Parts: sequence; structure tokens; C-alpha cells
Amino acid sequence: MFGRNLVLFEIFGFKVQVNVTWVFVALLIALSLALGFFPEFYGGLPPVTYWWMAIAAVIGLFFSIVLHELAHSLVARRFGMQMRGITLFMFGGVSEMEQEPPSPKAEFVMAVAGPIASLLLAALFYGAAAGAASLGMPEALRGVLSYLALLNIVLAIFNLVPAFPLDGGRALRAALWWWHGNQRRATRVAAAIGAAFGFLLMALGVLNVVGGNFVGGVWWFLMGMFLRAAAVGSFRQLEMRRMLQGEPVRRFMTANPITVPAATTVRDLVDDYIYVHHHKVFPVTDGDRLLGAVDLNEVKAVPRDRWELVQASAILTPLSPDIAIDAEEDAVKALSRMQRTGSTWLLVTTGDGRLAGIVSLKDILQLLALRMDLEEDADSLGRNSSRRGRGDRKGDA
Repeated sequence: MFGRNLVLFEIFGFKVQVNVTWVFVALLIALSLALGFFPEFYGGLPPVTYWWMAIAAVIGLFFSIVLHELAHSLVARRFGMQMRGITLFMFGGVSEMEQEPPSPKAEFVMAVAGPIASLLLAALFYGAAAGAASLGMPEALRGVLSYLALLNIVLAIFNLVPAFPLDGGRALRAALWWWHGNQRRATRVAAAIGAAFGFLLMALGVLNVVGGNFVGGVWWFLMGMFLRAAAVGSFRQLEMRRMLQGEPVRRFMTANPITVPAATTVRDLVDDYIYVHHHKVFPVTDGDRLLGAVDLNEVKAVPRDRWELVQASAILTPLSPDIAIDAEEDAVKALSRMQRTGSTWLLVTTGDGRLAGIVSLKDILQLLALRMDLEEDADSLGRNSSRRGRGDRKGDA
């Protein structure tokens, strides 16, 4: 969604990666701290000291966000949820879940774990700042520790706003889910509040721009726009999962796809397969054995003067769980795998490893759109019938 991610390290089995947008924001924060915040509150220090303070504060911010998201991830794992990892991007961090929480309790505990971790970090930084002051340590160190304490308090409070998908919104969804026993209804309400909060931040951004605070106003507007989109998208994702749950992949796949022999040259692959059948991906076989698949991007990476020399077997993506799924697997798993790998297709295999078909993201989304359209029509019909029924009862009275 925001471009390339860079994997930094792994902790407790979770990959921590940073998006290029977060690097840009980190530089802006460092600039504002070095030229504005620290000189204002800790005057009289050398300019280079403010820069070192800013760099230390940004590093502390990074680990504060990681530990906040790590708390979510560890609790999610405790409740049996699969987590893809932790990603820092322009507006903070996110723990990437592959499934919805199994119960309101799991949702609630996972949601509050992040703010609790941030408050504990705030207490730790405040204690360290007080200790540094009592020991007469440099003012610059005390300033950075105090800033990080304040930052974690702000992080906890902002995330506790009951607007989905913020932590407070997830806690609200858990409460509504427990109260009504309906996750879909709870998500709809929490997402609506989240969308409204996003709109409020956008309006605040516009007021700031009009008032002369252009940079701050643009920042609030973008954050509001992101939260609004995330709230709406979260409900749509839940609907997608609900409709795919229990549906085998074979219902979505294209059966008996056209295969390419491993010895086919890239020239023949282009002329006899891509131009003829207009597909972007083809399974590659060696007799009855499925080797993997070759797509248009892999073909484009081969220089044209080597098309007659290079074979499909040399450029294919080898068969692996990342590009293949069993025909009887749940379609939700197929969608999650595509999201994790960034691919738009999967080979579908039988229990003995033979090729059964190929499923694309487009196939899944088209069927989902059709089912959602039919359900909306059914819901509308049901509401109209209910209104007519109430009207009839009033007439009889």
C-alpha cells in the first residue's frame, strides 16, 4: 500500500520491517526536534547536542512503537492467532494479522496490550529521567528520556480513542461483540465511529491549514484520511473473510489451466502462449510433474536477444507453499497467502501434488462482489418486507 518494506530484524519469531514512508517521517521528526522542541525546552546547549538528542529520540520512538506492536503480537499468538510480523510506516506501526480474533476476550486483551505496554514504557522513561537528574547526569540525556516518557503517554492515549482500527476501537468492538454476540454488527458500529473520527481529523487539518499551520494541517488531514480508509477497509475485509470462510479454493479456481513444458524457450512462450491465450501466468510442467509457474514479469526480465536461448525452466518460480495451495483449503487462506506474498495468483494442487487449476485474486474478488451484491439486495428486500409487515399490522389495528 505504501511501497517497499525493508526487513530489519526478527524478535520472538516476528519479523520487524520498516516502510520507506517511515524513514521520511523519522527525518521530519528529527528535524523538528533538533531545530524546535529541544532548543525551546533545553536552551543554551550546543547545536550539535540538539541533533544528537533528536537522533536518540527517534531511535527511542522506533523501539517504543515496536514494543507497542510486539505486545499486540505476543498476546495474539497466546490466543492462537497467526501474525505475519510488525511493520512501521508513515502513521505509526501495525501488527499484521492473518485472521480475525477468535473471541471478544482475545480481541479485548490484544487491543489493550499495546497501550499498557506504552504506559509501562512511559513509567520506565520517567523513572530513568528522575534517576539521571538525581545523579547529576547531563541535561541532554534527561531531556531525551523525558521526551520519550511523554511520547509514550501520548501514544497510549491516542490509541485508546474508541475509533476502529485504533486500539480503543478494537476494545470497543470486543465489548459490542460480547454484548450482542455478533462480530459483524460490532465491526460495523466500531468502523463507523472510526470513519467519523477520521473525518474529524481531516476537518481539523483543514482548519489548521486555514489558520496558517500548513505542515501540521496537512499531517492531520492525511492521518484522518488514512484512518477513515482503514476503518472502512476493515469492515470490508471482515465481510470478505465471512463470505470466504468454509469455501474451498476449488470453487474459485480455473480448472485445467494451460501448461508450458519446461523446455519451452521464452520466444515460444511469448509467441505460442502469452500472445495466443492472453494470460499473464502459466504453470510449468515436466511431463506430469509440476515444477512451478512463470509469469509476465519473469519474461520481461529476460533480454530479447536471449529469448531463443533461455527456457521456461530457467526463469520459473519454483513450486513452494508461497505459490501453491491445496484445492480443498479454505479460500480465506488463499487470500491471506496472496496478501502475505504480494502475489495475485496461486497454483491449485490436489492432495498428491498434481496440478488442479489456478486461482487469481481477480477471480476471488469478482465472486465476492457478486455475492455481496446479492446479499445487499436480499437485505434490502428483507427490510422492505419488514416495513410492509409493520404497516399491515398498523392497518389491522
